[in-house]
Amino acid sequence: MSVSAFNQSRRPVVLIVMRRWRYWERLSARRLPDPMSEIALFPLSSVLLPTGRMSLQIFEQRYLDLVARCMREDEGFGVVWLQQGSEVSGGSVDTPNVGDYGVYARIVDWDQLPNGLLGILIEGQQRFDVQSVWREADGLVKAEVAFTQTPATEPLPEGYAALAEVLEGLLRHPQIQRLKLQSDLTEAWSVGSLLAQLLPIDEAIKYELQGITSVEHLLAEMDNILVELSGEERA
Repeated sequence: MSVSAFNQSRRPVVLIVMRRWRYWERLSARRLPDPMSEIALFPLSSVLLPTGRMSLQIFEQRYLDLVARCMREDEGFGVVWLQQGSEVSGGSVDTPNVGDYGVYARIVDWDQLPNGLLGILIEGQQRFDVQSVWREADGLVKAEVAFTQTPATEPLPEGYAALAEVLEGLLRHPQIQRLKLQSDLTEAWSVGSLLAQLLPIDEAIKYELQGITSVEHLLAEMDNILVELSGEERA
């Protein structure tokens, strides 16, 4: 993401709001918004999937305010794929061109980075469909969304064991270990979704995978992608 100077006057407010000991105490009591909700959006050129994690640098005032509010009120925000345009608004009053669906994210960690910016680590939770989008007076993008039901927990079928093996290898990579991901390598949806997040594939493909709500469909697509990446032909 682009970087601009951290607003010195906001730093004490943000850091006071985000006292770690108060934050971690509330983690276990979290709940998702109502099925139909109005939420703030964070349009990104990268796609976040359920169970996936992503590091962000926060510098625009609207997002500093959003992060402070999320930490104070124990809320999350929606991460949507920015299909066209820049992540930095530059004072634009236009509604951004975002995807038809996205993922509700929570802040799981934060820190002040060496460059003085606020860094946050977010985790994707539940998928939603975007009903309407608008931009507030302060530049923050908001939307009316409908949350979709998370697929039921089910064991990973033996025929897709290779997916778990690839995921296990990715989780050992030093850069990925910094995300402190938690994954059940025996659970079908977790394996498929997290693998989609971590594989080096085009964001447009990740967006299509984000739109899948069937476990079997997701696993089949991930299996096809692994075959394509390996350059092997299916027997």
